[in-house]
Amino acid sequence: MSNYSDIQKAVRVEKLRIWFAWLCGGWVGGGIMITTADTPIWGTVTLAVFGTLGILATIAAVRMTSALNRRAERERRRVLGDDYPG
Repeated sequence: MSNYSDIQKAVRVEKLRIWFAWLCGGWVGGGIMITTADTPIWGTVTLAVFGTLGILATIAAVRMTSALNRRAERERRRVLGDDYPG
């Protein structure tokens, strides 16, 4: 049985990984969009594709972070009890 501190640390690390991956993906997508901005057709295509992928990645990252928060809250309640303040 793991204690709440271990779970809290694991959740924090996973959140950091999620948002770091999101940031790296945004950095690469932004670089590709800037690179292809001067070409008329491909610039528009890459803007649409990476813009859509960016929105979808943001939604996925927020949902994954929310799921981790729910997991941490569930574990906190299990370890500390339901009536613990916070």
